[in-house]
Amino acid sequence: MKPKIGEKEVSPNVFFSVWHEFSSDFKDSWKKENKLILQERVKEAEEVCRQKKGKSLYKVKPRHDSG
Repeated sequence: MKPKIGEKEVSPNVFFSVWHEFSSDFKDSWKKENKLILQERVKEAEEVCRQKKGKSLYKVKPRHDSG
């Protein structure tokens, strides 16, 4: 970032206005990316749950005629 013509330094207002734009854009991108990651993890967890439900966790023995 270069100072404006005739100024020796960049003013804090200019710096922080640019910083605010950057941080806002970054925050929005961060939220979108985290949302996508969360959706992927939920899908994976649902798939694991479906697979576990498909397998029986216990066995049922047939009933004896005498009992």
